[in-house]
Amino acid sequence: MTKRNILFVAMLVITSLEHAEESARKLLERVEPELPAVAQKMELHGIVKLKLWVNPDGTVRRLEYVGGHPLLAEAALKAAKLWKYDAGQRETTEVVSIRF
Repeated sequence: MTKRNILFVAMLVITSLEHAEESARKLLERVEPELPAVAQKMELHGIVKLKLWVNPDGTVRRLEYVGGHPLLAEAALKAAKLWKYDAGQRETTEVVSIRF
C-alpha cells in the first residue's frame, strides 16, 4: 500500500470517528409505539430500524424507515416523531432500533 493510500484511509477513519461522536445525542423523551391491532392479532413482534434527523433544539425534523417489518413501520415512525433529544450545536442524524 502506498503512502498516499494510507493517508486516504486514515482520513476516512478520522472523518468517520468525528461523525460518530457528533451524532451521539442523549435521548431525553422517548414515546413508546403502540403495537398495531393487525400485528397483535398476528402475534407479530420485531425490530424496526429508523434514521432520524434531529434539529439543534432536540426535536425530530425528519424520519426515514430503514428496515424491519412493514406492518410495524408506521407505529414506529409515529412514536419516534415525538422523541426529544438534548440540544446540540447543529442538526445530527441518529439511527435507532425500536423493538415491538
